Amino acid sequence: MILIGGSTGQLGSAVVAQLAKQGAKGNFAVLARNAEKAKEYFNQGIEVRLADYDYPDSLSAALDGIERFLFISTMSQNRGPQQKAVVDAAHAAGVKHIVYTGHAIKNIDTSAVRELMKSHFETEDHIRASGMEWTFLRNTMYAEAIPEIVGRDAVSSGISVPGGTGRVPYALRSEMGEATANLLLNDGHTGKTYNITGNDNLSYDDLVQILSRLTGRQLEYRNISEQQFSDALQAAGMPDFPIWLTLNTLRDIKSGQYDLRSRDLETLLGRPPASGEKMLNEVFSIAH
Repeated sequence: MILIGGSTGQLGSAVVAQLAKQGAKGNFAVLARNAEKAKEYFNQGIEVRLADYDYPDSLSAALDGIERFLFISTMSQNRGPQQKAVVDAAHAAGVKHIVYTGHAIKNIDTSAVRELMKSHFETEDHIRASGMEWTFLRNTMYAEAIPEIVGRDAVSSGISVPGGTGRVPYALRSEMGEATANLLLNDGHTGKTYNITGNDNLSYDDLVQILSRLTGRQLEYRNISEQQFSDALQAAGMPDFPIWLTLNTLRDIKSGQYDLRSRDLETLLGRPPASGEKMLNEVFSIAH
């Protein structure tokens, strides 16, 4: 039996949709903290197990009889200790194999968001030390994050961010979910680490050129200063922490931390992932 953690989140729901599409219902269950949020799964006849990562004791029953556990990383500010406790609970329940979704980055020790993201790698270390079988999926930046960083008005006013010439091999969340489902349904992945990235390694100048072709407008990329960008985010009412995270993510992009392209996503999908043009058309909902 496979258990899908984070099943009501965006990546988790994409995995569940693909498992159902492949006729795997009955071979997997979903883990949810809130029964109301999991109502759709109840209605589909998918087994739902309720537990809360912040209360590890609640995981014992949820993990009972589970052989393979998809552990999608959480967004908790207490992620490190929280995730270690989940790993311990999985080990105690007799889970054989954990598939953990982490972070694709060149060097976490030199990352501008090291203190926030190092917990991914600490969790990997804890899983290795547990003695359970493991597979690590290090996910690149979601294509869906592009409008969140550059703004949805990029399709009309271009892109103004302090991103330099840094490149990111973005991938659609739906395709990451599909690839993850494919992996869960097949053997041969134990002890492997995959960098889940797109095939197109795109700079902000590349993005604006693609948007120009898609919209028929002549758009520009302006590599503005961090202060200008921070001032614009503050003026828009963004809270301090998201501003910090966005700025430091851009620093990592600019310094090449995300320039980590691989063919692992293509291999797991069995086809090339979406092109930059297809991704931007989808995440910006560009009408033709």
